[in-house]
Amino acid sequence: MNYREAIDWLFSTQMFGIKLGLEGPRQLLKEYLAYPAHNVTVIHVAGTNGKGSTCAMIDSIARACGRRCGLFTSPHLIDYRERIRVTGQEIPEDDCATMLTELRVICERLEHHPTFFEITLALAMRWFRLKECEIIVLETGMGGRLDATTAVPADVCVITPIGLDHTQWLGDTQEKIALEKAGIIVQGKPVISSPQEPAVERVLEQEANALRAPLEFISEPMLGYPMSLAGDHQKWNAALAVAAAYRAGLPLSSDTVGYGLSHTTWPGRFERIKPGVVLDGAHNAQSAEVLAATWRQQYPGKKAALVFSAVAGKEIGKILEYLAPLASKVFICPVDT
Repeated sequence: MNYREAIDWLFSTQMFGIKLGLEGPRQLLKEYLAYPAHNVTVIHVAGTNGKGSTCAMIDSIARACGRRCGLFTSPHLIDYRERIRVTGQEIPEDDCATMLTELRVICERLEHHPTFFEITLALAMRWFRLKECEIIVLETGMGGRLDATTAVPADVCVITPIGLDHTQWLGDTQEKIALEKAGIIVQGKPVISSPQEPAVERVLEQEANALRAPLEFISEPMLGYPMSLAGDHQKWNAALAVAAAYRAGLPLSSDTVGYGLSHTTWPGRFERIKPGVVLDGAHNAQSAEVLAATWRQQYPGKKAALVFSAVAGKEIGKILEYLAPLASKVFICPVDT
């Protein structure tokens, strides 16, 4: 298949829907020789908000330390290949097409056809192996306990702020969702978490204790370093990223941390796409609250023309409770899903 044909085939696999569970991804990773080598450090990141920004910061810091880092995130904003990067570069189209062609052959002989996300994970992990990555940063797709990324053994587990999202899959309380996110915790491996609500902290402590995994909660934001990502919440994400990098054994210094944090790029998070125009992917009440606070910090006293869109099932009313007070006018737009 050429690249266009390969992408068309891959997106056709979305008809298999979402399958939470580890047996399928484990089988596909094994069939495609996609498990990481023994000398590779894997950092696994779960949470409701801030996962992508935290992953991007860890990746940037790792590269500042001279390490070859593979970064797996989702979803993509424009181009599918955004999900799979090595040293900041997206997987090339030709390599992506070749590997998806190989994966199609494997998928069609398996009893249960892998999902879009499982195939993407296998593609990423195989690419990281071929490129001899020393560090791999994996962002969960949804949840943690049964997310495909949990099929990859992790050395460091990271949990960003937990709130209500994907409730039809993960549960309708923060405690239930926290239990799913805590499913990434590995026996004896370090766990670093953002500050959480007391009920969430109790769940994380309970699960970490059961697995004898040392758990650390970040107690203060990262201060004293210039940062490329805007907002006070990013200072907390930065503190989480630095702690994760430290636990992963990266040779940190003030220079590597400073360079990594000041050169992190993560589109769609208070991204100034041109003067006076800000793009943000806030999609739940917790992230909308953070977006509103960041706007007030960056543009004190100013109102915005708010262009808003959301898919069905999101907490649209609660999101707008935070964003509408910022707006001089609101434009509601449909979105294709």
